[in-house]
Amino acid sequence: MSERLVAGDVAPSFTLSNADGGTTSLTDFAGQNVILFFYPAAMTPGCTKQACDFRDNLGSLQSHGYKVLGISPDPVAKLEKFAARDSLTYPLLSDEDHAVADAYAAWGEKKNYGKTYEGLIRSTIVVDGDGRVAVAQYNVRATGHVAKLRRDLKIDDA
Repeated sequence: MSERLVAGDVAPSFTLSNADGGTTSLTDFAGQNVILFFYPAAMTPGCTKQACDFRDNLGSLQSHGYKVLGISPDPVAKLEKFAARDSLTYPLLSDEDHAVADAYAAWGEKKNYGKTYEGLIRSTIVVDGDGRVAVAQYNVRATGHVAKLRRDLKIDDA
């Protein structure tokens, strides 16, 4: 597992296949703020809650200058179904070999029900327009995370 990223680090570059059948690169968003959220598995209850929470907050995040990208180790076909089923309109990216998750320290040892194994660590990384990490959050909760991220980014539409 890579060392966890901190604010100021250069964000690792990547190009991944997306649910629309093309590819998406971090460089596609040069000069823009990007929220990368890493989630373990499409169409599971927690990941669906988190993805729909980003969907429901997408307009507000975009109006504050943030693009959203979801990244998981799922194959493209599963991401296509996930996007269609839950009306997810932001890019979902397939990181099947978990190389990007590893580069962002979002892949590593996990413990669940007394078992230890390697897997995706639910994480959110905000990359600024200069390609540097602005926020790095690891082991985030699926429920309530977007509200916390909005507070951390000082986004308040009230």
